[in-house]
Amino acid sequence: MFLELIATIFAGIACAGVAMVLNLIVGRRLPKWILPVAAGLGMLGMTITNEYTWFDRTAAQLPEGVTVAMQVEEQGWLRPWTLLWPYTKRFVAVDIATARRNENLPDQRLADLYFFGRWSPVNQAPMLFDCAGARSALLIDGAEFAADGAVTDAGWQAMAPDDPILTLICDG
Repeated sequence: MFLELIATIFAGIACAGVAMVLNLIVGRRLPKWILPVAAGLGMLGMTITNEYTWFDRTAAQLPEGVTVAMQVEEQGWLRPWTLLWPYTKRFVAVDIATARRNENLPDQRLADLYFFGRWSPVNQAPMLFDCAGARSALLIDGAEFAADGAVTDAGWQAMAPDDPILTLICDG
C-alpha cells in the first residue's frame, strides 16, 4: 500500500512535469491551472490503474497449487468508470495442493480457503466440503472428528451444485 502511494505521488509529479515542458514548448501560453490539473489527473490515473491491476498482480503471486475459485467485482457511483468496467475487489483462492480426502468418506474434502481483499489482510480458513450433498462447513473454531474420520460438530451450509468453489474442490 505504501509503494502504491509513492507511485501515485510520482505519477502526479511526472504529469505535472510533462505539462510544464509543454508549457515551455508553446511559449508559456497555457493557463496556470494546467500544472495542478495535470498532476491530479496523473494521480487519479495511477490510482485507477492500481485498482484494476491489483487482482492480476496478487493472483500471479499465489503459490503453485493455490487456485482462484471466485472473484467479486465491484461497481460504484463514486467511481463512474466502474459502471462500465467493474474491477475485482475481493477473491477466494483454494489450496488444491493440500486438500485432504478421507478414505472412509470419499465424498468429503477438507481444504484451506484464502480470502483476499483489496485493502484487507489475507484470511485463511479450513473448510469441509460434502461433494455428494452440495454443502460445506467452516471449521474455524476447530472440529471434533469421530473414529471413522467424520466431523461430528460441523455446521453444514447448503451450497449451489454449480458453486465455483465446490466445483473446484470436488472436480479438482
